[in-house]
Amino acid sequence: MATLEKIRNKAGLLVLVVGLALFAFIIGDFLNSGSTYFRQSQERVAEINGEVIKIQDYQARVDEMTEVYKMQSGSTSLPEEYMTQIRESVFDAMVREIVLGEELSDLGIVVSPEELFDMVQGENISPMIQQMQMFVNPETGAFDKPALLNFLKTINDPNLANYPADQQAQLAQAKNFWLFWEKNIKQQRLEQKYTTLLSKAITANVIDAKATFDETAESSDIVYAMQPYASVADSLVTVSDSEIEKLYNQRKSVYKQKESKLIKYIAVDIRPSKQDYDNASAEIEAIKEEVISTDRIADVVNENSEVPYVDAFFSAAAFDEQLKQFATTAEVGTVYGPVFEADKYRLFKLVDKTVAPDSIKVSHIMIANAGNEAAATSLADSLMTVLKNGGNFAELAKNYSQDQSAQNGGELGWFTEVTALRGVNEDFKKAIFSTPVNGYALVKSLYGTHLVRVDERTASVTKYKVADIDMTVSPSSKTYSNIYNELNKYLTANRDIKKMDEAAKEAGYNVLSDVTVTGADQMIGTIKNSRQVIRWAFQNDKGAISDIFECEDKFVVAAVQESIPEGYASVKTVAPALKAELIAQKKGDKIASDLAAKNITSLEGYAEAMGSKIDSVKFVSFGTRRITGIGVEPKVNAAVALAQVGQLTPPVKGNNGVYVLKVYNKTKDAKVYNEAEQIKTIDSANAYRFGFQAVQSLVNKAEIVDNRIRFY
Repeated sequence: MATLEKIRNKAGLLVLVVGLALFAFIIGDFLNSGSTYFRQSQERVAEINGEVIKIQDYQARVDEMTEVYKMQSGSTSLPEEYMTQIRESVFDAMVREIVLGEELSDLGIVVSPEELFDMVQGENISPMIQQMQMFVNPETGAFDKPALLNFLKTINDPNLANYPADQQAQLAQAKNFWLFWEKNIKQQRLEQKYTTLLSKAITANVIDAKATFDETAESSDIVYAMQPYASVADSLVTVSDSEIEKLYNQRKSVYKQKESKLIKYIAVDIRPSKQDYDNASAEIEAIKEEVISTDRIADVVNENSEVPYVDAFFSAAAFDEQLKQFATTAEVGTVYGPVFEADKYRLFKLVDKTVAPDSIKVSHIMIANAGNEAAATSLADSLMTVLKNGGNFAELAKNYSQDQSAQNGGELGWFTEVTALRGVNEDFKKAIFSTPVNGYALVKSLYGTHLVRVDERTASVTKYKVADIDMTVSPSSKTYSNIYNELNKYLTANRDIKKMDEAAKEAGYNVLSDVTVTGADQMIGTIKNSRQVIRWAFQNDKGAISDIFECEDKFVVAAVQESIPEGYASVKTVAPALKAELIAQKKGDKIASDLAAKNITSLEGYAEAMGSKIDSVKFVSFGTRRITGIGVEPKVNAAVALAQVGQLTPPVKGNNGVYVLKVYNKTKDAKVYNEAEQIKTIDSANAYRFGFQAVQSLVNKAEIVDNRIRFY
């Protein structure tokens, strides 16, 4: 009983304790789920019509396209500007896939497996595949379907695991390359079906056809006089704020804008000092002495030049003009230079020259060592014996060669000395250039043992082996530090955006103000690698001043002037452009009114009143987009089309000034109007435009949240 009494007395406390425990449990669960939600939101690179794109998925697509570019270009890395283009291309593609996917789903538009098969290896190969250089016959320049089918057979070989490890990696890369294009081909066909459906729903009628034909069927030769709007002082016309606002409201939809930042910035060139130039001059002169006397030219070049030494002969066609001029006129051993241009010293030495074929066409049978070089060599020797006794090389290659060329009878194509050296090795280069046509050679490489046959040679030409030392004058670490320290000194003393302009002027810096950047912009103006400055601006508010950014060859300091939300540009922002347009309109009214009051009856009289001269232009029609000597003036086009020969038009208020003109000759086109052909021509011209506009309209109407600025 005593215990129960104690419980009753402490009931309020127990309720409180239990309540707190439950609250702790609930809030703990909420915080855990909240942290998960926060993490997921942090992973969102974009959201399209409610569909989330995670950074991992986006980056995977970027990586995929990057590898494709590397394979196509033969590069191991891509410059940042390429990566920027790839990220933008991937984002645009993902947006289109999502917004178009919703429409395609509603319409039931699909690409069946059978249809895709037909496009990639059937009777109707996609133009995207036919244009790939790897499937083009080098002799005919035409698409080679057997080459495509051999490629597909190779990358889908069920015995891939039996290939050497390096070949497995290459084939896996080739397969990924193919799958990338297969997905793109499918997406392209989906878009094509959608746009074709729309274009077929909109066709030209007989009125459209006749009007379009008439636009260009008759052209006129004219004489004209023009008074530009600039001839009237701005002070003679008045534009009110209400007029500006009225025009703004009429066009408000045009002024829709993304979230942006208004910034000002200082960009300081990181340039060599006079001392740097003097040191470089002395260094290149010392190198010249070594180049003249050395017998180890490759080491000297590789130690001092931005361009590595290539121990190969080149034809003159492979050189730039400066190097070609030297090589073709110098004697072996001659040293030329140094010459200085665009912050670079160049120094040449003609090491050797010869007369030999520029290119060799080669086939091979490649036998992978697979850990047993002796067995590979033995097989190669046996095959060599078979060949010398009349064996069929192409058949042996198909049966024994262990690379992709096997399906083409071992054909590798054409090699210069340089491509042979870089593609395989020095021994391969020497072998193919010293072996006669239809001769054979055995060569070892990292890939295995090659039984090589020389198929063809180009005609012999003079070839040159040249040492080319290129040395760019760069800022020294001392110069770099001096430029940085001076800017940092200015920045430390001026952390107030209001003082920035005046202080910069005193310090010898130039401030660029009122620069608008959006989250999609990759550079500020033409400053390379300045995306980092834009990211900083979007992470900071009005009044913030950055630290010093190094952007390629410049130091940059930026400040945020304004944060502009997504929506519509304000009247204040666009007022200057609207005011200029209204001023031009009122000047046109004034010029036309003044001319009308003078009752002028001749073009000469108008020219005199305008303070102008009479000019002429031929072949002006209603459909002429840009009139020679006049520009884009649609009202002039209309006036010309309506005017009779010899008729003087009243003043025409154009985009750039007021015109008065007279048609002195009209010419009818000799072509006969064909209604059916005209409709077909219009429909053909409109098909692409309608399709593009339809897809772009879907993109424009989509609710797109772009968070890439947080990641890149």
